[in-house]
Amino acid sequence: MDEPFAHGRGLLHRIDPRARILAAVAFSASVAAMGQLVAAAAALGIALLLVMGAAPPIRPLVRRLASVSIFFGLLWITTPLTMPGPTAWAWGPLHLSWPGIHLAAAVTLKGLAMILALIALVATMHVATFGHALCRLGVPTPVAMLLLFTYRQVFVLHQAWTRLKDAARLRGFVPRTDAHSYRTIATMLGLVVVRALDHARRAHEAMLLRGFSGTLTSVTTFRASWQDVAFGLTMAAISAALTCLDIWGLPGR
Repeated sequence: MDEPFAHGRGLLHRIDPRARILAAVAFSASVAAMGQLVAAAAALGIALLLVMGAAPPIRPLVRRLASVSIFFGLLWITTPLTMPGPTAWAWGPLHLSWPGIHLAAAVTLKGLAMILALIALVATMHVATFGHALCRLGVPTPVAMLLLFTYRQVFVLHQAWTRLKDAARLRGFVPRTDAHSYRTIATMLGLVVVRALDHARRAHEAMLLRGFSGTLTSVTTFRASWQDVAFGLTMAAISAALTCLDIWGLPGR
């Protein structure tokens, strides 16, 4: 399972997972409700500081940002051209509106801020730790278990599909737009589903043999220290300050 950000020794890795989850929720809720570019830019600056504190590996971070930049690029192409309002720039039939530019900039700043904050605060913990921390925060156990098992099964399905695809390629199968290719791909998808069901049954039996009683049991003990409390209070104050900045603007303006 790919968890490139969970292995590290950054400052945020030392913070209690529960404090990081609460900080991510408060920060994301504050950023999502913003409407001012100044507040969104300030939130992006805070998110960059969080990423520096997490010290994630650069290459996976760049890959994550490159994937979301496609969405932001399409947003910048379409929104200024289609949103009505005062024209900022015109070239023939193309007209860029100020409201469209403002909306695209706001969505880009807010989106990058939330993505970077979630990478720094949530992606730096293992998914198993994340699920157990959710239980400690009062999230219903079935919800946390569904998250953990779904995450695990995604990789199981991917491995099963990869093996079937490699086996078909070794036997000379080349996908085309014909009935034979459609039947082959449908058969492969059916085999993936059957193998997933069989794997789920065997995993359930293995859990029962190990005494599974429907509750999550973790060998990790969460203990909040003064550093965790200070971090949580600081993030709460930052989120509140960003909300005030979005509502009232900069002092003196």
